[in-house]
Amino acid sequence: MQLEVGKIVEGKVTGITKFGAFVELSQGVTGMVHISEVASTFVKEITDFIKEGETVKVKILNIGDDGKISLSMKQAQPAPAPAGRRPGQQNSSQRPPQYRRDFSQRKDEPASFEDMMSKFKQSSDEKMSDLKRFMDNKRGSYSRRK
Repeated sequence: MQLEVGKIVEGKVTGITKFGAFVELSQGVTGMVHISEVASTFVKEITDFIKEGETVKVKILNIGDDGKISLSMKQAQPAPAPAGRRPGQQNSSQRPPQYRRDFSQRKDEPASFEDMMSKFKQSSDEKMSDLKRFMDNKRGSYSRRK
């Protein structure tokens, strides 16, 4: 089997160190998966993700002039969900009413800048008074015993 940069191949994990894992690809050729290329999440311990003797899919990142082969397990996996929206995340229409922002305007009448500014000021004052009331309740008052 010919090894090429960008190709996804299977290999057997032959050794694990604290900085990466060594994977035997074919015909005794071994490459290394750096700890940063093991998974798309933070990896503190490689042994939490792979075990010695396990067969894994890896992508060949680089083949050096000295024969060293750099591999990636996370790039061999399917692409994760788009960053703009995570699975299970609510869209703004599913939020409770007090957290929704209504910047829309009526179609029959255009809102003037002054109207928009007064609405913003009103909602801002309401939020500030709610925050102040909340903080005053958190501080609490205490009475001295006589």
